[in-house]
Formats: sequence, structure tokens, C-alpha cells
Amino acid sequence: MEDTSEYLIVDKSVLPEVFLKVIDAKKLIASEGISVSDAAAAVGISRSAFYKYRDNVFLLGENRRGSTVIVALDLDHRPGLLSNVLNTIADFGANILTINQTIPINGVANVTISAELNSPANDVDGLIQKIKGNKGVLALKIIARE
Repeated sequence: MEDTSEYLIVDKSVLPEVFLKVIDAKKLIASEGISVSDAAAAVGISRSAFYKYRDNVFLLGENRRGSTVIVALDLDHRPGLLSNVLNTIADFGANILTINQTIPINGVANVTISAELNSPANDVDGLIQKIKGNKGVLALKIIARE
């Protein structure tokens, strides 16, 4: 089935009040971790109104993905090193998208990792420095960044 969605930028002053309340409820859920029922009640809409519009009403940039980076690494072939690198990426607030690893040759494994940084505060250079800080990371090269 073809996606025929079209998006418009509209001044919020012309929107029905329920759309604005859905945005407010989504903010409450994200910031305070409250339930949909509590958020809907707090902003004065029904749960059904929230569910009806939640996937179609959002702030500009709300659904924007973070930046993506693809790195190639040479890792010492020792237990737990790849796991440490992956934990470093997760601790930095990035999501792993793909991992590819070769069979270690002469004690070195080649690994390619793509990761998505979800916050503008989490810059690629900061992530690279954190990864390089793992003992056993022999080489790191940025293949691509978006």
C-alpha cells in the first residue's frame, strides 16, 4: 500500500483546540512519564481523542531522526571488547542500527557499526572519542556521517 501522506506547516492559532491539547498531553507523557489517561485528563481531552490524533499531530521536528554515523574499527580479539564498545555507544545515548564483524585474523577483528545519535547534544566527535577510549580499539575510521 502506497503512503500518500502530505504534511503542512500551519500556525497553531488556526488549529482546533483538541490538536493543541494532544501536543500538550504528549509533552506530559514524555517529560513526566505519566499514563495516557492521566495526561489526557490533565489537558482536558478524552483518551479516545488522544489516540485518534496522536500519530498525526506533532511539533515540527518532533519526528526527526538524529544524525547517523558509520564507523569501521579494528579490535583486539579478546572477550568482551565488542560488548564494551556497544555499551559505550549505548551509554552515549545512541542507537545501534547495524553491526558487521569479520572473523578475527592475526588477533584483529574488523567491525563496522552504524549508529544513530538521538540528541543534538551528542555529537559524532564526542562519540568517537568515547569509543577510542576502550582498551583494545586499535583503529577507528569514520566511513560516513549524516
